[in-house]
Amino acid sequence: MNCRKGYFMKKSVKKILAPLMAAALIFSLCSCSASENGAGSAAVSYDKDEIESVLNLANNEEQEWTYDSSADAWVLSVVSAVAYPEIEDEEGVSVCVPGAYVTGIDTDSDGVADVSADSAPGSVNGGLVIDYEASVTSTNGQVYTAAAAPVIFNTGAAGYSEQTNSTASTTYASEGYINVTCGNRGKQSTATDSSGNEYYTGDAPSCLADQKAAARYVKYNILLGNLPGSVDYFVSTGGSGGGAHAVMFAATSNNEDYYDYQIAVGAVGVYQNSDGSYSTTVTINGVDYDISDGAWGTVAYSAITSLYEADMALAFEYYLDTDYSFSTSFQAKLAEYLSEAYMEYINEQNLTVKESDVGFDLNGDLDTDDEIELTIEYDEELYADTNGYGGTYLELYVAEFTENLQWYLDNLDYASGWTWFDSSGNALTDDEVAAMTVADKAQAYIEGRYAESESSAEISGALPGGADIDIDSGEMPSGGADIDIDSDELPSMGALPDAAESAGEQGGSEEVGTPDSGSTQSASGSTDSENYDSYADMVAEYSSDIEEINAGDEYGNNIVELYNPLNYIGAETTENPTWARVVMGASEGDMSMLSSLNLQISWLNAGVDAQIEWQWNGGHVPSEIFGESLALYVDEMYGEYVAGANEITKSAAQQQTENGSAGAASGADISSWVDSSDISAVSVSLADIASYRTSGASKAMPGFDVIDYGQEDYVFGSSEKDARHWNSILLEIFEEHEDELSELFNS
Repeated sequence: MNCRKGYFMKKSVKKILAPLMAAALIFSLCSCSASENGAGSAAVSYDKDEIESVLNLANNEEQEWTYDSSADAWVLSVVSAVAYPEIEDEEGVSVCVPGAYVTGIDTDSDGVADVSADSAPGSVNGGLVIDYEASVTSTNGQVYTAAAAPVIFNTGAAGYSEQTNSTASTTYASEGYINVTCGNRGKQSTATDSSGNEYYTGDAPSCLADQKAAARYVKYNILLGNLPGSVDYFVSTGGSGGGAHAVMFAATSNNEDYYDYQIAVGAVGVYQNSDGSYSTTVTINGVDYDISDGAWGTVAYSAITSLYEADMALAFEYYLDTDYSFSTSFQAKLAEYLSEAYMEYINEQNLTVKESDVGFDLNGDLDTDDEIELTIEYDEELYADTNGYGGTYLELYVAEFTENLQWYLDNLDYASGWTWFDSSGNALTDDEVAAMTVADKAQAYIEGRYAESESSAEISGALPGGADIDIDSGEMPSGGADIDIDSDELPSMGALPDAAESAGEQGGSEEVGTPDSGSTQSASGSTDSENYDSYADMVAEYSSDIEEINAGDEYGNNIVELYNPLNYIGAETTENPTWARVVMGASEGDMSMLSSLNLQISWLNAGVDAQIEWQWNGGHVPSEIFGESLALYVDEMYGEYVAGANEITKSAAQQQTENGSAGAASGADISSWVDSSDISAVSVSLADIASYRTSGASKAMPGFDVIDYGQEDYVFGSSEKDARHWNSILLEIFEEHEDELSELFNS
């Protein structure tokens, strides 16, 4: 039962000294965690009434609202999302509320607005007075009210790193959404015990647990009437490591495997009973209400998940290209073994997919009525052009890739400011551009006869609704800064840096992968390992680290398994989202396209409306293009799944009537990869896709340089080790093929 009645805002509230109470509890918790465990404490039963009182926003005398007149939005100062934060600066939350939903600020707790938007003197202490009858019409025509507005929940944790608390962005105020930003502990996080000793505390699943706790906090205060919005329509979103967490947040909704970690910091709405079971209700005016830490939907950009399969999946994509030249013979041989392991891994999953779900006739019988077993086959002669690999799983991969290219070509009318050229390299006249059909533009695109607008190139990597990212490192700064997007196109494939030029990928002696570092790129493309001179030393370190991981954490959990969303999608103990959308840059080298394909397959089989978009030419964390946006997708899903909502469709493209001003074409000629004999139904082979991927998605070492850096310690570092390795599949390969690999290692 969800209750969003306005009378909660008007009830009499007894003020408590929440900050002092929380401070005392924080001291107690930190003393325990440092002296007993050194890296967090085991689950303890805390007082439910106390937690719910402390985390009732109405009881927080420090809450402060700032009105942004340019966005017509109220922004909440950062407040603690949990009762017992281990690191206060990383476990807070901020909320942005559209001004239309707010009558004003109640400064004396009598339920009446004392300060309005017109009279707000900057920041105001007090609580919102919410107008539940008010509505906002989004830019796409969807209508929202204060009681039923979606909540956009921004998952940070770029690179699985700590994220310092910051105030919420006003980006979505005009759309009628509630926007939420939270901090989280991550791989660099340290805390100080009662003796003044610093200890590492950023291990998995702290990022995700903090995000779940923040979601509970917001939902609780929506139920109380302290915040507008719907507890039923939470949408997780983020990019890169944040995209991974957006996926995991949705994929692990309300699963009890994460309860102990939330209980340890005093999250609201999750408690351990005396018999060891859990309760996920809050009590409001004597009535119990369930609170879930899950999502209704997710829009994830360049989701770096699942890490468990990522090394072998990315290596497999590279190995499919028979012409790809690995940097060292060791890396080439390792990619070969990883590819074999990936085939075995996929075939062990017993995957199937309904043709009607994906929209492809996979078995060629001219209908989409069948359920297809998805397998990878190895036949050196039959699949010679892809190093021996084929099968129905890869046929689905090709179908998805081809469909995404076709979508790109079909939507070129949405491109603005581009310069188009004829086959001789001459810029077309304005009249010629105005007369171009979609087919004309598609053919010109395939032949590279275009130059994108300058504003298009400038915003590559901008994450809608969040902060800009550093393209070289793939990391996002903490916080939710606004972005100003003049155009939503991407730079051409030809503008992408190759492995030799990318500063982030060729870091030289840059120290990466440690708790104090935010980088996730490999240190060198020509050295197999900069940490280990001896193959035996490396394997011994792997074995020791994996033994430690397999022994479990303080709750007995294998943290690698906790960070695999495929373990949770469709599980009996998980609340599945209604819909999911994962947007990947088809040219990015940070993650294999196969990993997002696996997410889609799992979600479809669990009954989730799941879409993957592999944006042709898109790099890591691609911008939305061609009239697409997060807001459009949310509005479309709201129209499809919420009774009485408007059906939303994308606005028609505005035909370009003036050619751009570029002096020469800069597009990549992809005609050797794409069969465009029928421009309305282009085709791409698996071998050509592999060539496209390796030419645009260059990485110093496929699989994130699995020896030292990248995914090997993307999340599971420690204060004493540059990398705490956890990939058991790699260890098996190292041990099984020791004779051959040891001879090639660091040679």
